[in-house]
Amino acid sequence: MNIDPVLKALAAALHDEGPAVEIVILEDGTPAAVPVETPGFEDAAVVVRTSGSTGTPKATVLTVDELAASSMATAIALRGEGQWLLALPLQYVAGVQVLVRSLFAGTRPWAMDLSNGFTPEAFTAAAEELTDTIRFTSLVPTQLQRLLDSPSPRTLAVLRRFNAILLGGAPARAALLDAAREAGLKVVTTYGSAETCGGCVYDGSPLDGVRVMLDDDGLVLLGGDTVASGYLDAPEATAEAFFEEDGTRWYRTNDLGELAPDGTLTVLGRADDVIITGGVKASAAFIQAELEKFDGVTAAFVAGVPSREWGQAVAAYVAVEDSSPESIADYKAHCQESLGNLAPKTVLTTDGLILLPNGKPDRLAMIELLTEVHQGE
Repeated sequence: MNIDPVLKALAAALHDEGPAVEIVILEDGTPAAVPVETPGFEDAAVVVRTSGSTGTPKATVLTVDELAASSMATAIALRGEGQWLLALPLQYVAGVQVLVRSLFAGTRPWAMDLSNGFTPEAFTAAAEELTDTIRFTSLVPTQLQRLLDSPSPRTLAVLRRFNAILLGGAPARAALLDAAREAGLKVVTTYGSAETCGGCVYDGSPLDGVRVMLDDDGLVLLGGDTVASGYLDAPEATAEAFFEEDGTRWYRTNDLGELAPDGTLTVLGRADDVIITGGVKASAAFIQAELEKFDGVTAAFVAGVPSREWGQAVAAYVAVEDSSPESIADYKAHCQESLGNLAPKTVLTTDGLILLPNGKPDRLAMIELLTEVHQGE
């Protein structure tokens, strides 16, 4: 994939020598940096669309200073700058940040070929092209799982050469993280969004210059120099999501969290993931984590769906290794035994979750399917 035109336009925007840009993927799969008018936003460099996993994507405006702060904080956290491998879609914030960090570091990023989707073979071939001794990449959990499932010694060898593998976009199962670290990989879990220039909390700790606090409802608030300026042409959405207090700009997430005495953040799940079923409050994130502990389950997604009997019913979209009727029956029995009243009333098994182009779970698509299945039972 030729990213040179995009790099050139992005460099011009970062050096105030060109207009702000939005990176898009053309019909032939070629990336392009499209100039964007950003009235009301000074020093805008990049417009990045949110993933749209929970609704209509928003056009997030990121300035030169915000991106520079994020890049510097990342370099401090990773103890250096190096060469990046682009393995994520370029139009989303994680992909954009690979290029931004490379430009600020003065290194040449290498883009893997995603024309046939993400495969261990394509990733391995691209990683072998890196020439710097300090190497980084960003992945989502599904990608890392596929790489660890690959039997190729070459794949494991290139993974071990990365000084850090940033893992974000969705919660990572404990089993996946354990397997990665047992394989000798330097995995760093990240938490953030387009509204915070991507990941701004690494392994539960905020990056340099980033602040984390919880509001009265337990929602995670992220503040500091990496927080975006707002949404393009959406003043009401901007006012709802962003605020300033004592000179610090803050972004309101929709995630519930806990803060340890040392400031370490644990994200508990989305606030709208609380399911009220039969008058009992259930955490979709907790049920999902429990399901993913079962043998043969590679990933799970849990949501509440409308139910005449329960108000909301717990429903699960589960990726399994063995989809035979006997295995599914055993799995459902295990759910009932382990979770009791919190066991999903509807279970849809498959070989993989439905994903958006950026690798995040497509929540809306899976909720729609689960609703149809539940209502048909």
